[in-house]
Order: sequence, then structure tokens, then C-alpha cells
Amino acid sequence: MLVFWKARIVLLAVPKTGTTALEAALAPHADVAILNPPGLKHCTVPKWRRECSAFFEQKGRRPLALVACAREPVDWLGSWWRYRARPDIDGTPNSTAGIPFDRFVEDWLRDDPPPHARVGRQAKFLEGGVDHLFRYEAMDRLVAFLSDRLDRPIDLERRNVSPGGQVDLSPAIRARLEAERAEEFETWAAAS
Repeated sequence: MLVFWKARIVLLAVPKTGTTALEAALAPHADVAILNPPGLKHCTVPKWRRECSAFFEQKGRRPLALVACAREPVDWLGSWWRYRARPDIDGTPNSTAGIPFDRFVEDWLRDDPPPHARVGRQAKFLEGGVDHLFRYEAMDRLVAFLSDRLDRPIDLERRNVSPGGQVDLSPAIRARLEAERAEEFETWAAAS
């Protein structure tokens, strides 16, 4: 999470949406950069409103606009699945090595997902709404917005990229995902 006091914006770090690259480019220019621990770096909208806004916004006297990025749900899940299949975590409970993508998505849909599928939900992260929501697939729009608001050019380098790999979701699991987690698709569709 990056706070830009003068520009009056907060960039929330929705996981697997390019925020590590944005942090690398912008943290030196932020008034506050919370990069660790992950529970604070990935401050959700509800957590911001409940725990942080009063402090940073001086109890409403200096409101800050919330900015975030959302990713198409299947692509977002695919990025998590590939990221958790990397060799350095193979054999751990979070590893997806050897787990087919369909099974990963089915596990993620469970009320109590196993560790490898506990990756949260974008719709829950963004619950309550933000002032400016951009699509990951149109990162250039987010970069242009931030560049304009911060009055500086932004050069992004790829960071924390999931390993490559084919992400194929069967039509049956795709239909189930769309039916059971419609709010994930609605959140992404609402992004500019």
C-alpha cells in the first residue's frame, strides 16, 4: 500500500495485479510505503476504512482517494496457481505443483479452501468500493492516471511475475466459477 499525501491518493495492493512493479517504481516517491508484512501491504478496502482511514485522513478532514487494480478472475486465479507451482515452495502446503488448474479452482471455491487455494478474493478485497478501479489488462491506463496525479513519468519493470504455463479451465468448472463467484466477475467488469 502506497500513500501519496500531496496527491491525496492511496494505491491499494491487490495481490497478483502488478502492485509489486508499481511499488518498485513509486515507493521512493510515496509519503508512506507499507511493503511488509503482507497483511498490511495488502490492506483491503474494509480494513482501510476500519483501521487506517481515520489516521491517514485526519478523521475525515483530508480525504484520500482509493486506487486499485482488478484482474479478470480466471487470469487472476491462473496467476496464483502458476505462482504457487514454483519449485522453491514445492512440497509445502501452499504448493500447487502437480495440482491441475481445474482442481485448484474447485478447491478455491470451497468454503474452507486447503492451504494451496487460500488466496483470498478480489471482490472481498475491494468490498465497499474504491474511487478509481483499473483493469490489470489495461495497466497503461492505471500508469497514465498515476503519472498524471503524481506529476511524474512512471517506468514499470516486471516484478514478482508468475512462472509461465498454460492455464486451461474446463467449461464445466468455468460455468461453476461464474455461477458461484459472480461477484468476482462483476468487480472486474466494473473496472475502467
